[in-house]
Amino acid sequence: MKTYYLRRTQFLPIDLVRAWDFFSSPKNLAVLTPTRMNFKILSQSGGEKMHEGQIIKYKVSVLPYVRLGWTTEITNVQYLSSFIDEQRSGPYKVWKHTHYFKAVNGGVDMTDELEYAIPFGLLGNLANALLVEREVKRIFDYRYKVLETYFQNEN
Repeated sequence: MKTYYLRRTQFLPIDLVRAWDFFSSPKNLAVLTPTRMNFKILSQSGGEKMHEGQIIKYKVSVLPYVRLGWTTEITNVQYLSSFIDEQRSGPYKVWKHTHYFKAVNGGVDMTDELEYAIPFGLLGNLANALLVEREVKRIFDYRYKVLETYFQNEN
């Protein structure tokens, strides 16, 4: 199984607590997901605040007219520092998304590290080369642009 990686760091002009509060709230996933993906949370365990063991179930369009169920679990939480969400069921063979937060002068550096793998062996590798890798990058490009403006006037 071939594993792929993506790493992005973005400066946010907000304090660490504000960054943590925003990113650790599952309801804000919809803000960070391209509208074309029709993202919708179906359920989440344990209330509104993220915690280790929390299960989040949602639907997302991965291609036009193709909606899939996706379930992730919050597998690690280090308050004000990092958290990890991992796919339990969904379109990927592996999806492990680590979010890091570091207070810096004037704000926060937020880093996304993504490790993912595609099912279907060689066919999955081909799909990644032709479509999936580009789509994953587009999703994180969208996140970057949204965050660039979302927190613009907060400090």
